[in-house]
Amino acid sequence: MYPFGRGSKRLIPYLLLLIPLLLYVVFYAGPSVMTVIYSFTDMKNIPGTEVNFVGLDNYKSLLFSGNSSERWASIGRSLYFMFVVTILQNGIALLVAVVLNQRLKGDKAYRAVFFLPVVLGVAVVSLIWSLMFDPISGPVQQLYSLFGYKDTFFGSFTHAFNYIIFVQIWMYMGYSMLIFLAGLQSVPRDLYEAGHIDGTSRWQAFRSITFPLIAPSFTVNMLLSIIGAMQTFDIILATTDGNFNTRTMAYDVYKETFRGSLDMGLPAALSVLQFLVVLVFVVVAVKQMRQREVEY
Repeated sequence: MYPFGRGSKRLIPYLLLLIPLLLYVVFYAGPSVMTVIYSFTDMKNIPGTEVNFVGLDNYKSLLFSGNSSERWASIGRSLYFMFVVTILQNGIALLVAVVLNQRLKGDKAYRAVFFLPVVLGVAVVSLIWSLMFDPISGPVQQLYSLFGYKDTFFGSFTHAFNYIIFVQIWMYMGYSMLIFLAGLQSVPRDLYEAGHIDGTSRWQAFRSITFPLIAPSFTVNMLLSIIGAMQTFDIILATTDGNFNTRTMAYDVYKETFRGSLDMGLPAALSVLQFLVVLVFVVVAVKQMRQREVEY
């Protein structure tokens, strides 16, 4: 019954897996391991320089040096970004998915409209909202003027970060919506019919039937939202370039690696720290969401 024959032919499946395994090691596992190793060294971005083991000095410099307050602020800002984006993005996406699941006229067109920002790309989305939030002639500012309110938007020390959160949600909400919509369409219709016979209301049907059965979709969306939010730096780079109290851990990794000093140990340590933060929240979130999943 073995389809690859006997003798040396039995090695064919392993040879087929060897190429993707090598690609994974070279382009993912290898760099990840090297990042952890670099975080314990004083490696410089200069070929031929001597590399020395420095232990936890890079981590101490990140968290307890003279400018550690900025690092802690970036960590706190990243956590705030993650919580707000995860809650609002999935809440809005679920609401839109429930509405579109009612088989409204033109629902396919609505799906395309909501998913369009994901396709546009970060550069285009950032440009669109930079024009929309132009503090002089932008449409949003003109709308604010009707109520006697003015704002500098991405140039505001108090509001810029919230506007970035809005752009993040606007861009990726459609992706979460499609996942929820796929989960909603997989729920058997006869369960709703049985609930209707028993006299359940729409809210009771959603709470007792829909929500438990789309829990796997919630798990996936929570996981993707947490990881995506903690890794976001491109929108920040394109809109504020980290100014006006908008720096996050991901942006700091980018800045220290490509626009900071020649020291590679510090950004490597920051990357490891970011990974650990993401890992903790992902494990906790997945564990909690798995307990709510049911089989049917």
